[in-house]
Order: sequence, then C-alpha cells, then structure tokens
Amino acid sequence: MAKKEEFSILFKATKINKSFGDFKANIDINISIKKGEIHALLGENGAGKSTLVKIFYGVLKPDFGSIKINNQTVNISSPKSARDNGIGMVFQHFSLFPALTVAENILIALDKKISFKKLILEIRTLSKEWELFIDPLRLVSELSVGEQQRVEIIRCLMQNPKLLIMDEPTSVLTPQEIENLFKILKRLSNSGCSILYISHKLEEIIELANQVTILKSGKCISTLNAKRTSTQELAETMVGKEITKLKKTNSKKVSKALAFEVKNLNKVKESNFGITLKNINLKINYGEILGVAGIAGNGQVELMEMLSGEVICYNKNEILLDNLPIGFKDITHRRKLGIETIPEERTLHATVPNLSMNENTFLTYYYKYQNTKNFFSNFIINPNNSLVESNAIIKNNDVRCPETNPLANQLSGGNLQKFILGRSMASDPKVAIFSQPTWGVDIGAATSIRQKLLNLSQKGKAVILISQDLEEIFELSDKVCVINNGVLSDILPVNEMSASDVGLLMGANVNNLKKSEIL
Repeated sequence: MAKKEEFSILFKATKINKSFGDFKANIDINISIKKGEIHALLGENGAGKSTLVKIFYGVLKPDFGSIKINNQTVNISSPKSARDNGIGMVFQHFSLFPALTVAENILIALDKKISFKKLILEIRTLSKEWELFIDPLRLVSELSVGEQQRVEIIRCLMQNPKLLIMDEPTSVLTPQEIENLFKILKRLSNSGCSILYISHKLEEIIELANQVTILKSGKCISTLNAKRTSTQELAETMVGKEITKLKKTNSKKVSKALAFEVKNLNKVKESNFGITLKNINLKINYGEILGVAGIAGNGQVELMEMLSGEVICYNKNEILLDNLPIGFKDITHRRKLGIETIPEERTLHATVPNLSMNENTFLTYYYKYQNTKNFFSNFIINPNNSLVESNAIIKNNDVRCPETNPLANQLSGGNLQKFILGRSMASDPKVAIFSQPTWGVDIGAATSIRQKLLNLSQKGKAVILISQDLEEIFELSDKVCVINNGVLSDILPVNEMSASDVGLLMGANVNNLKKSEIL
C-alpha cells in the first residue's frame, strides 16, 4: 500500500543530470511538487535553474534521471509532450507575435483544433473567470507588458495545466500588476494547480511560496519551508556566505556642476512597434544617481539609443556634456569624452556571443589600441592587444568562467553582466548610463553591481540608472522619474516619491506625466 504522502505528490523528478561537454549543469537533482503547491526555485546565476526547467518543459532532454506525474513515469521529449502531460510554462521573455491579435497568438500555440469563433468565446470566459480581463481581438502590439503576460497565462490555462512553470514573472510588472498576478497564482493554487515559481526576488518567494528548493553549482542543496525562513537565510543558503549590505557614505556630496543634460529631445519611432520619444528633458549633476523607472516597451530602448550615441540626435544641442553639445557625436566619440553605456540586451548588443571575452573587449575599445604595437598581425587586426585588460576585468569583477578567455555565450547571464559592467567601469567614466544592470541576476551579483554604481557616484561620477526594478531605483537613486509611452515625468528627489507613486506613473495612460495629476 502506498504511503499517504505519495498521493499528494503531483510532480517528482529524481536524479536529474545534464551536462554540456565537460560542464555539469544539473547533478543528481531531486525535486517533488505537491498538488496545489506553490514551489519556488532559487539559485545564483549559473546554478542550473534554467537547464532544469527546460528539461521539465521538454526543451532539453536529461542525460539521466526520471520524471513522474501522479506517480506515473513520463517521457517529456518536447514542449508538446510536456503540455500533453499537463505542464504549462510562461517564459521570462514572452513568445508573442506583436502583429497578431491575442486570439491569433493563442490559436498558434494550441495543440487542439478549435474554431476561431469558439476560441474567442473561451478566451472571454477564462478572462472573466480568472479576472485577467483581456480583449481577444486586440493586437499584442497595443498591450502593456502586464497585459501580454495575461495572454501567456490564458494560453496556458486553455491547456488545463496540472503544473504551471513561471520564470521570473514579475521582472517587468508594476507593483499593482504584481499584486494582481499574486492573486491569480494563489487562486490557481487553491484550485489544485501546482506552480513552480522561479524568481530572484526573495521577498516574493516568502510571500507566495509554500516550499523553496535552492540550487547551487548544479546541485540541490536545500528544500525549505518558505513560511518558516527569512530572506536573509535564503540568500545566505543560496550564496554560501553572508550577504553584505550596500555601503552608503553619509559624506557623499553632490557637485553643483552640471554633468549631463538632455534638452527637448525627440525621436520619431521607426516602426509600428517602436516608441516615439516626446520632448525629453533631464539634468544630472556629478555625484548624482538619477533613476529612470518604467515598464518595458515604453521608450527605454529608444532613450538609451539616443543617450549612448547609437542614434544621432536631430539637433546637436539636444544632448550636452559639461555644457558642450554632443548630439551629433556617435557612440565611439562619446566613449572618448567619458560617457559609458550598458544596453539592456546583453547578447548581440553588449556582446557578440560567438567571440571571446578578449575579442569583445577589443571591439568596445579598439580605438585605444589603433596606435599600439602589433595592432596588425599579417595585415589582420590583432585582438590580443586587449588580453591583459580583459583578464583584469574578469579577475576584478569575480566573473566565473568555465575556461580561460571563454566565448561570451559560455557565461551565465549574471557572470556576463558582471563582465559587461566591469568593462565599462575600467574606463573610469565621467557619466555612466546603465539600462537594467541587474536584470535577471542573482542577489549576490545584484548586490555587487549595485555597490559599484554607488561607488561611482561617491567618486563624483554621474550615473543614470534605467531600471524596471523599483527596489533598485529606490535603493540607489538620489532623484527619480518615470518614462511612459515615450514621455518623461517630472524629476523629483527620491524621498518625495513612494513605490506606489512610481507604479501609478508607470501605468498611467497620459501624455503629460505630472505626479500631482496622477495621484
């Protein structure tokens, strides 16, 4: 006779192993998820979380191990077979087509045949039942990020999942949207649906989860009762050491000297899915950190392109450095003047995935090596000029690499981000403009990155922080503003704004973002 405990287990993975060459991503991982349980998965970048959930959803096949659903061994060989076995997944990066309607996006993903008319009725029924409130005939390009996530959830619900995997689901949501999402997940749990919740946000895990499994170096090191632990215990178990708090100095003095100014900056969108920047104005002094909050897709990418010099301004006076116009200067010239930028997208934008770390460093600062010895080797540019600098960046920023001078795509997301940040810091910039610097990285790496930003400002540098993470905005910034639909709000001291205030500005449907008009 089976034990009673076994009947409560919906999903059980045993001795899951997965290697990529000599690198062992998952080592003898065991995890059990009960029916109706919200089970969190936690770990540093590179701990093996992504590999594990890809195995659960059939994107990857394990080298060894077994999976049971309702005590029956199953072979999950593809996402379709995962769905057939009652497993749904909402990925961190939504897999939606902007040019299609909500209903069309859902239809593409469905394994069952259904008429379009019946599909629309089902979407509306589910939308009402679960308070997801989405119009099936709206174009995805017209939806906010929070609404797009609702589409992904409805798509999963139409498959009647027994287990729903959520990968970093709150990374792009406002506080109000997070609150609504949690209500939905708790309702799903109460209805008997199990949830595997992957997040770096420890407070969320404590609030939402029943159990939390912690991975480290590809191994499962602990499973804890989320209601009987603390964020501090979770962090220290995950990292293996005490997490140091950010060190802020009380002696920090903001210079009266204006470092960087944007005056009436405009940019017309280049496609139906882009954002038009409208009359952007901002000022930042040396020693300040200016936080720019906003939901993804509201003009952050376009703003970063203009500030970095990837896109040249219409008027040279739209951007000033030390009161000198630089609007016509491209990204290389702005680097030479002391402006360093980190874009949101790590691969293909901040790095070339198939090139080594050394080669990526060389591409960024090639202009520094043009007059150096051995710049050319047999009439071919020699990237080894930057080898010493690249190795120093790796060492000084605790970038954990699988081998010496690896390819960029061999690093975990967090370690790649530490390298990118370290590369920018190495040039000792006057002005640093960083977009989503800790997005998707674990608490240890995030703390390290945030401390470096603080150190920059404490050394008298000007820092513009573009982030969706409100905790990060409030933890680091001296002043804060919000970008919404290409419009920048008033810039206010951080102590005059709350997270709720910022959340309302982020979600407001207005063309003139005034705090007094929203609240």
